[in-house]
Amino acid sequence: MPDLRLLGPTEVRALAAELDLRPTKQRGQNFVIDANTVRRIVRESGVGADDVVVEVGPGLGSLTLAILEAGAEVTAIEIDPLLAGRLPQTIGDFAPAAVDRFRLVNEDALRVSGVPGPEPTALVANLPYNVSVPVLLHLMALLPSLRKGLVMVQAEVADRLAAPPGSKVYGVPSVKAAWYADVRRAGAIGRNVFWPAPNVDSGLVYWEHRPPRPTTATRQQVFAVIDAAFAHRRKALRGALRELAGSAEAAEAALTGAGIDPMVRGEMLTVDDFIAITERLHDR
Repeated sequence: MPDLRLLGPTEVRALAAELDLRPTKQRGQNFVIDANTVRRIVRESGVGADDVVVEVGPGLGSLTLAILEAGAEVTAIEIDPLLAGRLPQTIGDFAPAAVDRFRLVNEDALRVSGVPGPEPTALVANLPYNVSVPVLLHLMALLPSLRKGLVMVQAEVADRLAAPPGSKVYGVPSVKAAWYADVRRAGAIGRNVFWPAPNVDSGLVYWEHRPPRPTTATRQQVFAVIDAAFAHRRKALRGALRELAGSAEAAEAALTGAGIDPMVRGEMLTVDDFIAITERLHDR
């Protein structure tokens, strides 16, 4: 699309100066200033002209423009009113032919109850690092039409989200993300592509939606069991689930009924194991 330009370091800093913008850690504001990086993110995400993309935290518009360049529609969710107020003009200036494929929601992504326009098919975002997991899980639950996504998060969070059972960093984010999708690491991002540069490394996480498993348990019930299992990470499940089940004996009965060793720890179980345990706990 010859009429579409991306933002580089000069443009990002000029926009920031115009807005008298001082990026805040509170909102995780680290803006990508490298066009090759945003193009790489879009390429890894696999989105194209058939996609309606939700983007969280578009900021000054670096990634937004790259998604539009791929031909997709974009619904951007931006909490900062200063940034949200400027973004439509940036799209008009740098991608005038794509204005009709862009929508803006000036809200907190953790609190949105829906998004305008056609049902979204993908989530592509440089997520604010301090709320990346809650935002991801909230949108996965809120928007069941999402088929895939690629998010940039803090490197250690990326490791946790994609961790398999039994690994040192496998935990609540790993299991809850697996409820919705198959998740994998999709690469690393250097600090020098951001302004201001963060003091942590970044990683890409790709996920593909997996169909809901047939179960009599609700998501809330399963997530309560996951939370309990990892609240006391070093405890065997018989003890970790005691309070939730009502007694250690009831926890052991549910675990045995699900085919799980009562002395195993939660870090060894798959999301399907947690579903089986939950069904047993509530089938009493």
